[in-house]
Amino acid sequence: MSTPNKGHADFWRANLRLMLILLAIWFAVSFGAGILFAEQLNSIRFFGFKLGFFFAQQGAIYVFVALIYFYAWRMNQIERDFDVHED
Repeated sequence: MSTPNKGHADFWRANLRLMLILLAIWFAVSFGAGILFAEQLNSIRFFGFKLGFFFAQQGAIYVFVALIYFYAWRMNQIERDFDVHED
């Protein structure tokens, strides 16, 4: 009886770990690159725009979409590892 509970706890630990890592990346990109480090990043040009402006307006959205796809891909792997995947 302890084996399913341990597997369940390990699955959620892996899920929470992944979510925390992705949330940290999300925070760093949206708040860090778009607000905190905007002045330093504005000295760099990206497609003709200041990099700080680009991250605040568009770059963060691209990163968010990439994080969503990465989360879905990685969760499929985690679900297969713990044998809770959908067929």
